[in-house]
Amino acid sequence: MPDFDAKHFLDHCARKPGVYRMLNAEGEVLYVGKARNLQARVSSYFQKNLTSAKTRALVSRIADIHTTVTGSEAEALLLEQSLIKELRPPYNILLRDDKSYPYIRITTADTFPRITFHRGSRRKGSHYFGPYPSGGAVREAISLVEKVFQIRNCSDSYFRNRTRPCLQHQINRCTAPCVGLVSEADYALQVKMAMDFLDGRSREVVEQLSADMEAAARDLAFEKAAILRDKLAAIQAVQQKQYAETGQGNLDAVAIETRHGLAVVEVLMIRGGRILGHRTFRPDTRGEEDREEILEAFLAQYYLGEREDPAQPQEILLSTELEGAEALQQAIASQWQKKVRLAWRVRGERAAWVAMAQTNAEQSLAAELAAREHMEQRFMALESLLESEEPVRRIECFDISHTQGEKAVASCVVFDQQGARKQDYRHFNVSPPVGGDDYAALEEAVRRRYQRVVKEQGRLPDLLLIDGGKGQMQRAWEVIQALALQDRVRVMGIGKGPSRRPGFEVLYLPDGQELTPGPSHSGLHLLQQVRDEAHRFALTGHRARRGKARKQSTLDEIPGIGPKRRKALLTHFGGLKQLRNASASELARVPGINAQMAQTLYDWFHD
Repeated sequence: MPDFDAKHFLDHCARKPGVYRMLNAEGEVLYVGKARNLQARVSSYFQKNLTSAKTRALVSRIADIHTTVTGSEAEALLLEQSLIKELRPPYNILLRDDKSYPYIRITTADTFPRITFHRGSRRKGSHYFGPYPSGGAVREAISLVEKVFQIRNCSDSYFRNRTRPCLQHQINRCTAPCVGLVSEADYALQVKMAMDFLDGRSREVVEQLSADMEAAARDLAFEKAAILRDKLAAIQAVQQKQYAETGQGNLDAVAIETRHGLAVVEVLMIRGGRILGHRTFRPDTRGEEDREEILEAFLAQYYLGEREDPAQPQEILLSTELEGAEALQQAIASQWQKKVRLAWRVRGERAAWVAMAQTNAEQSLAAELAAREHMEQRFMALESLLESEEPVRRIECFDISHTQGEKAVASCVVFDQQGARKQDYRHFNVSPPVGGDDYAALEEAVRRRYQRVVKEQGRLPDLLLIDGGKGQMQRAWEVIQALALQDRVRVMGIGKGPSRRPGFEVLYLPDGQELTPGPSHSGLHLLQQVRDEAHRFALTGHRARRGKARKQSTLDEIPGIGPKRRKALLTHFGGLKQLRNASASELARVPGINAQMAQTLYDWFHD
């Protein structure tokens, strides 16, 4: 046990705002915290009457504490979040959020702008709307814009090469600027109204459409008036789907629900007075923190992290009062360079938004608990099936995917009693001596995986599941034996069985046993789920590797041929086929290709 002299440390600890880092005997950071008074906060960890098992476990491992004094509590909060993101300490509440937000993109630099789904870094010459909480919310909004404002969504190459209107025009979702059926000025008006609508200025859009409809009716243009009437109806239908629409700007409603050691945080996003949707987060906790502590940690990491959100909320509505709200509010305002308000005692429609977020948090947590209970029952059924004396808590499954031996990829997926652990998934680009040799590819992947786990003293699975029959299972078992892991890892193969029907799979064990649990067995359902996920993940990896390879030119593999020479060669000969058939002297006539390089090229194609 580390010998840490807490009394000596506290006697010399500053009584100022700052950040403290607790380290173990190996110098690894266990926990990062911030404090208004460093000495008072750190001393609370060394009281005799500690009730939290988490805190007792943390204190028992402390070998040293480092502190950094800051000018204010808000500065301490900013530094704390920076260190948490960099160090990922095991005793901190961590936010798992590896998915970027999606946006709607309108290419305003084009003569006839297009509307499209966008995720990732931004590009010049475009206007972005969002962020939206999910891809589904973006697609729903794009569909409405196409229906009401008839903005094109086709790629530029498709747009440039049209000679007649496409299906989008025939179903009244595009005015066909590609073939000149709408003027540039009229199309610009369509785009402006669409952008006003997406910016939350739907009232102005409705007023404009209403005026145009009345003008068309006065001019006896009843067909045009009917079209405008339908557009108004579509916008009003969307407004009715919203809980409320106001001119109050950008807000987030954040609610938390905790139960049985689990926590769910729900963020309801209101932009331009319109509800865009909600997003669910499940912070990594140790099950002992109270909801205020979890919510404060979530808010700090979520709002002080890297955000690409031009419409940052002016107000954050909370379901729970926070003691550290003032420092958090100052830190967010400092980072965003604008005033932000945190509020929890709200009325009217703002209270309704918080209630909506709270209801979604409760439902999400209830679904999470039900899924975990169901998963635990499946694990228990699997243990019973295997007559295992040791509990099965972690399953890893391998599968191989390739196309006629090309660009083989092995997948490794991980499941425990909480379900899929996607952060532990791995892809392996495998290269068996003979293309299409699944046995050799599987052996390579399993060996690479567990050699590294052993070397890094990582977590081993209780059950290694192989998608395949006796042969695949046996090769994996031989690798496990070679690594001296046979007493720590159970190996099993899962094959489709004689009928190849789902539910009649055969389970193969190294001792020669073959088990057929039947289609109603919960343990088999678990194995099927794990196997199907391994197959999906392998296929995804293989397609990505194959697609990347096919985007590369054969010329990229030739030493000394860069982008300029490749372009010169293809421009001179018109294509790869003509280039292959060229003689060395013909190759040497290409600008930038000397005689030596020409001979290298010729030899490359003909040897």
